[in-house]
Amino acid sequence: MTDYDKTKIRRLDLTVLLIFLALMRTRKASDVAGEMGLTNSSISHTLRRLREVFEDELFLRRPHGLEPTAFAVQIEPNIRSAVDALQSALSGPSLFDPAKVNATLKIAASDREIATLIPKALTAIASEAPGIRFSVRSVPRADALRGLADGTLDLALGFFPNAGTDFVKHHIRSEGYLVAARQGHALFDGKMTPERYAKAMHLLVSADGSLTGIVDQTLADIGLTRRVCLAIPSFLPALSILAQSDFIGTLPANLVRHHASEFGLEFSDPPVAMRSFDVSVLYHRRNQKSAMYQWIVDKLVQT
Repeated sequence: MTDYDKTKIRRLDLTVLLIFLALMRTRKASDVAGEMGLTNSSISHTLRRLREVFEDELFLRRPHGLEPTAFAVQIEPNIRSAVDALQSALSGPSLFDPAKVNATLKIAASDREIATLIPKALTAIASEAPGIRFSVRSVPRADALRGLADGTLDLALGFFPNAGTDFVKHHIRSEGYLVAARQGHALFDGKMTPERYAKAMHLLVSADGSLTGIVDQTLADIGLTRRVCLAIPSFLPALSILAQSDFIGTLPANLVRHHASEFGLEFSDPPVAMRSFDVSVLYHRRNQKSAMYQWIVDKLVQT
C-alpha cells in the first residue's frame, strides 16, 4: 500500500461509508440525514470529502434527487463488502460446525495423557469433526508453554501449576497416585506399611532423569527415605518394566487403572498420603474466542 493510499484511507471512516451506501439506496440527502440523525450540512460535508477522496463527483443533483455516477455504481459493491466484513468482525465468529471444519491441531502431551485421555477424547472428536487432525508430541512442560506462545503448538495437556496469564487453562481432573507392581509381588503380602514401602526397589518416571520426586518429599516429612533404583522418562515403558521385574512404581492413578490388566499389574493406595495434582488443557489467550478451540476443549474436559 502506497503512502498516497494511506492518506486517502485516513480521510475515510465507517460513518462516511455508511452515508455513501445510504445515498446509493435513497438518492436523497435529506432522507439520509433523517435516517442517521445527522444534519443536512453534515451530509454535504461528507459528500465533499467523498468526492475529494475518490476524485469523482459520485452524485449529480437532479430534480428528483441525487443520481450516482458510473464510478459510484462501480465502487458500491466493494464499499458494501468492506462494511459487511467489518460488521461480521463486530458480530464475532460465525457458528462453528464441526462437520465442516478442516484443520490440523498440534498438541503437547506426556505419554501419560497420550495413553489415557487422548484416545477416548480424540475418538469422540473424530466422530463429529472428521476433518480435524491432530499431531501429538511429547515435550517438557517449559517447551510446551513456549510452543503455545510462539504458535508452533495449539493445545497442551498435563500438569501446569504456574502457567501464567498468557494462557487459558481449563481443568480436566484431579489426579492421585497408586502403587503398582507385578502380580504376586511381596509388597502386597500383608499390610503395606510406610517402612516396607520405602525399602522396596522403586522405579521413578522422571523426564529430566532426576532420582527424586513427590514421594521422596512425602517420605522425608515422616523421616523415611526410599530406594530409587531406576529413573526413566516415560510412563508406558515404566508399566512394562514393572510387569517384568521386582520394581514398584508410584504412578498416576488414572494411568494405572487404565493399563493394569493388560500389563498384569497389581496396585493399591500408597501407605502415605500424597497430594494430588491437576490435569488441565491449555491454549494461548490469542485463541480465546475461537469457537473451534472452545468446542475441542469442551470435548477434552467432558472425557
